[in-house]
Amino acid sequence: MPKQKTHSGIAKRVKVTGSGKLLRQKTGLRHRLEKKSSELTRRLSGTTEVSKKDRRRVKRLLGR
Repeated sequence: MPKQKTHSGIAKRVKVTGSGKLLRQKTGLRHRLEKKSSELTRRLSGTTEVSKKDRRRVKRLLGR
């Protein structure tokens, strides 16, 4: 039986930690940054967990 391929698009966007958590970047920090306040850009920086509703779908796309 052939192996299941991971979805390359989601693999680039999501990182799986050692404990199995799914981490992603926050949205809204790619362009038009001069319009956004420093407070907002600080809040959007860093990573966050994938929401509970999306975890099952993301894990399936990653082949887990």
